[in-house]
Order: sequence, then C-alpha cells, then structure tokens
Amino acid sequence: MRMRQLQSFVWTLLLVAAGAAADSSQWPAQSSPFPADAAEEARLNGILARMSLSDKVGQVIMGEIQHVSPRDVKRYRLGAVLNGGGSFPGKDRHASAADWLALADAYHEASIDRNDGRPAIPVIWGTDAVHGANNVFGATLFPHNIGLGATANPVLLELIGAATAREVAATGIYWNFAPTLAVPRNDRWGRTYEGYSEQPDRVAELGAALIEGMQGAVGRDFMAPGKVLATAKHFLGDGGTTDGVDQGNTEVGEDELARIHASGYRTALGSGAQTVMVSFSSWNGLKMHANPYLLQEVLKGRMGFDGFLVGDWDGHSQVPGCSAGSCPEAFNAGVDMFMAPKQWKRLHRNLLRQVRMGEIAGARLDDAVRRILRVKLRAGLLDAPRPSSRPLAPERESGTVSRSEWIGHPEHRALARRAVRESLVLLKNEGSVLPIEPKSRVLVAGAAASDIPSQLGGWSMTWQGDDIENSDFPGATSILGGITAAVEGTGGTVEYRQFSELGTGSAASLPDVALLVYGERPYAEYEGDVKTLEFSSRDKSHLEAALRLQAAGVRVVSVLLTGRPLAVPDEIEASDAFVVAWLPGSEGAGVADVLIAASDGAPRFDFAGRLSFSWPERADQAVNNPGDEPYRPAYPPGFGLRYEQFDGS
Repeated sequence: MRMRQLQSFVWTLLLVAAGAAADSSQWPAQSSPFPADAAEEARLNGILARMSLSDKVGQVIMGEIQHVSPRDVKRYRLGAVLNGGGSFPGKDRHASAADWLALADAYHEASIDRNDGRPAIPVIWGTDAVHGANNVFGATLFPHNIGLGATANPVLLELIGAATAREVAATGIYWNFAPTLAVPRNDRWGRTYEGYSEQPDRVAELGAALIEGMQGAVGRDFMAPGKVLATAKHFLGDGGTTDGVDQGNTEVGEDELARIHASGYRTALGSGAQTVMVSFSSWNGLKMHANPYLLQEVLKGRMGFDGFLVGDWDGHSQVPGCSAGSCPEAFNAGVDMFMAPKQWKRLHRNLLRQVRMGEIAGARLDDAVRRILRVKLRAGLLDAPRPSSRPLAPERESGTVSRSEWIGHPEHRALARRAVRESLVLLKNEGSVLPIEPKSRVLVAGAAASDIPSQLGGWSMTWQGDDIENSDFPGATSILGGITAAVEGTGGTVEYRQFSELGTGSAASLPDVALLVYGERPYAEYEGDVKTLEFSSRDKSHLEAALRLQAAGVRVVSVLLTGRPLAVPDEIEASDAFVVAWLPGSEGAGVADVLIAASDGAPRFDFAGRLSFSWPERADQAVNNPGDEPYRPAYPPGFGLRYEQFDGS
C-alpha cells in the first residue's frame, strides 16, 4: 500500500510538472475531416442509453485470440480482439484465408448474439499488417517502411495501402495497426525500419498516402469494399528516445515534440485516421499511457481527434502503480481501449469496480464507448453482416476473384516487386560495373541471397521474423532466384556459394563479377536495439570474401539487407558497387530487375531510391540528423546514384 501511495505521489508530481510547462498553442489546430452528423450522434446516444455498465466496460477492452474465445466475446461483450505477431487461428501458421475468415465470422456472430433487449454491437478484430498481410500464409509482403521511405513516392504508397487492405480484408479483419509514424532520430533503435524517414515532412506525406490507400479517402471511398481501418502509431515520440532505447524516454522540449514527432499525425488525422495507438515510451519521464495533457488536451482537443485511442500491448501495465489487470490512471488519462492480451478478464472486473467506486467517472467511460461506437458506425461495421458476407471489392474490379485468391494476388506481387525496384539505393558504382552485362559469369555469394526470411525482416509470419523458412512463404522470390532468372535469361551463367566456400581459384575459373548479399538478421522492437551501428562485428566473412575477390581482379557488387543505416566503410571500400536493398519483402526478384542488364546491355530499370536517412561514416554516429552538431554523414538524405544515360553504342 505504501509503495502504491509513493508511486502515485511521484506520478502526481510528474503530471503537475508536465502541465506547468505545457503550451498547446504549439500544436496544429485541426478539426475532424468528417462533417458533424447530428443523426449519427443521436444514434450513438440511443445505443449508449440501452447499454449496461458491463456492456460499456466490455467495449473498452481488447483481448488476444489465443486467450479469447467467441464464447468469451459473447459473455463479456468485448469491443475488440487482436492477433499478435505469430498468433494464428488454431495456432497454425499455415492457416488458410478460409480459416481466418471462419474465426472472424465466429467472433462476429458471438458479439451480436443477444436477446435481452440491449444493443448488439459487433466486435472489431485488429492485426499488425505492417508491410502487407504479414501474418497470413501466402500473403504479399512489401518492403518495410524504411525502404518505402527511400521511394519518396506517395502514389506508390497509396497503392500499397490499398493492396494490403484487400489482403487483410480477405481474412475477415477490418482494422490494421499501421502505419507507424515515428520519426527515428537515433538509429540504434530496434524499430528504425518501421519509420519512413528521419525527416518529418517525408513521414507526414507517405503516412497520409498509405492511410488513404488503406481505408479510402473521406468523402470519396472511405471504408468501401476491400478497405480496412488504419491506425496512426505510436503517439508520441517513440522515435526520439534517449540512446534509441525502445519503450524508453524521449527527453525533448514541447516544441521539438510537436514540430518533429507529431508531423505525421497532423496529416494522418487530416486523412481520416480513426484510431491512434498510444506509445510505450515516455515524454520527459511521464509514460504516454498516462499523459492526459498529450492524449486529451492536445490530441483530442487541439488536434480535433474524435476517433478512439487504443493502448499498446499491455502498455498500461508500465504506468507506475498499475498492472496488466488494473490501470484507472491510463483510462482517466485518455486511453479509450485497453489492449490487454491475457489479463482482460481481470481488467474487466477491476474496471467495473473502479467505475462503481468513482475512481473512473461514468462520463469518462461514456466518452470512451461513444468514441469506439462512432468509429464502428463511420466504418459501417455496426450494420455490417458477418465478414464472409461482406463484398471485398466493387464487382467491376473483382470479377471472379475469390477471397482466397486476393492473398498473394499477382497484381499485388507485381506492385511489391515495383516497390523493391524503386527503393534500392546505389551508393557506389565505380567503373560502371552495374548493370551487370549480358552473358556474364556471375558468382552469387552469401546465405542471405537464397534465404527469404533474411529479406523479410521482423513482423513476418512471426513477431521477430525468426523460426521461419522459405517454405513458409509460397509464391515469394529470393534475391538469388531473381538474379539467376535474369542472368540466365540473357545468356549468362550463375554460380552460388557461401562465403566460406570462396577461394580465388585459377584465372580461367574466376567469374566476371561477384554479387555478395549480406545483412542484418531479422528482429523486431527492443530485440533489435543495438549499442553501435557497426555491422556484423563478430563475423567479417563477407568482407574477407570481397577483399579476396578484388585482389584476384574480380569486380565485386555488394547488396546490403538492413533495417537501419549502418557504418560499413570497409565494405563499401571493398566493393566496386554498393547497393542498399533495405528489407525488400517477399519479392526479392525486384533486386535483379535493376542490377541485371537487358539482353542489349541497357538497364532494364534505373535506380530510383534516395536515402531518407543520413548514412553514417562511423559506428558511433547513431544520432546523425540534419541540424545536429556535429553533422558529418557519409551520405546525406536524398543521396542515391543513377545509371549514366545509355546511348546504345
């Protein structure tokens, strides 16, 4: 008891300090893009009036599908469920679209099954489809956001948002926990690859485009068939924590927080984002899950957000004095829906008690429930039939395409391959070794060349993107597969080896060019936090191979797979050409589209990618943004070479 009182006292001091320094005039003054609708609000009033206290408490809780059955949804009237990374219907990672859809139907039917005269409110299912429907067997996986940032192409982002929405909706899910709008300022952070750029304006432009593709534009095609709700996350400052520590403390002034870290939310809300996810992180020592100033006064007040705020995975439990099963502080601060994967029953019980005891005001509970219902109403979910009965696309577009055929649809894979091409950044091309000439003898080396999980990164079938293999991604193409098809298609030959297998050999056996593929192993969130930006400190076999090949007179092309800018000066020096491929997703063959010339020797596609992050010279340059002092990048944002104009001679 004394510990709880002490924690509450300290927390009160932090709240007072935050309030004393606050100035909401620094934040953009906005209003909802949805016009006021008196009829809708009257309907919400009617629903609220007929709900019991238990019904209302159920609406503000979301549990995880491994811990919530359809029967639970019916009994507790839960407002939402989610599947975490690596969680599947029946715990089967190869569950089909039909399996996902059947479970979605079961949850929906359970949520509306009642005969007591109280309102039947459909449940909503949320998922982390952060680079395509990445939890679903056979889905199209797009490049992670850091690669999409290098394309600087909002039209492409809108198309990717729409394709992702179709594949998610094909499983019966209509709420996606994406996009991440973080502005990473320290590249040691394990979620750097979830950011489009270190530049706030780039984040604002691309995030808004993805949202409009995913859920449609307000007043045009918002939540039309095949669209799903987007989530702007994580509010706020998750990309600015001290030392790049995930879920850490962002120690900046309010001006910097608003000017840099809120940039993407300004455009996201303007594009109609209806849900915002709260960050695990803190601002100047105060956990975002318990920051009423930023959640209520700034976001819901000054910025005009009238959707609902959802917490992150048990994020409320990190508030001092709270636990996974109890946190009135977070709810009172403005969190409208708890993400409580396992402890949702205990949370439900405690919320009931806290409302009855006055720890949570009835008006605050009504506000949260109204916001959740408003989003469900705007999205057409209050009146929608079971997911399997909802149209997935306008008839003129869908034709005879079935739901399951939208998963990994050829049009989506072609779009993802285009995104790979447009995201590649060329840092070096001495002697115009690229594009690789027709009929060349090409050596491809490195396990990453043939390993599809290496090109996917985290949030790919599993949370960390580990414990998976090529067979888990039917229809995907590896970088090696793409190179082999392109080279052999122009009359050349390809040999594949591991770095340890490479020797210099005789002059007659040497290849014309060696293409080395290497990079970071997949990771997600705090598992990906690093101490420095040195690449592969324990294993330099890729560098040793490059040096041996160069010494033998072989031209070396390096392709780096990475979720962050890395200090690789020795690798660049040991390469005649150096390409940053980021985390390209399931369509690795897109790399070959740019690196391998056509049969006449001309580039098939030019390099289009430009750095959206500063590239470091040294491993200790984790904080390396324009305006920082000192600022000495090896390559600044916007850098990226192109091929010289091909004249056909």
